[in-house]
Amino acid sequence: QVQLEESGGGLVQPGGSLRLSCVVSGRANTNSNDAMGWFRQSPTGEREFVASMRGSGSTYTYYSDDVKGRFTISSTRNMAYLQMNSLKPEDTAVYYCALCPRCIVSSMSRAQYYGYWGQGTQVTVSS
Repeated sequence: QVQLEESGGGLVQPGGSLRLSCVVSGRANTNSNDAMGWFRQSPTGEREFVASMRGSGSTYTYYSDDVKGRFTISSTRNMAYLQMNSLKPEDTAVYYCALCPRCIVSSMSRAQYYGYWGQGTQVTVSS
């Protein structure tokens, strides 16, 4: 049974940084087309795409316009990370990591194609 678990959330002041981690367990096989993604959901909003990465290189790496240039996604076989810099109050949300097995490129920003999700970690940006 594939499980994902996030960590690293917390309270940070505007302009600060946080690094989220996600560990993937129970995955018997991996595929070079598997994609790891980060999504977030604020109390008043829908779950929205943040970043995704397919494979070990950076050829297929995508960011939402809101976070481009501030956030960086990275991953290994069973870990995913989201480095968040220059945080803003509007980045406040629960952040989820997710796995999209054998993900096609056009699906990498779409939550419905991610079959496995973590429980989420709260990020609060406030002074």
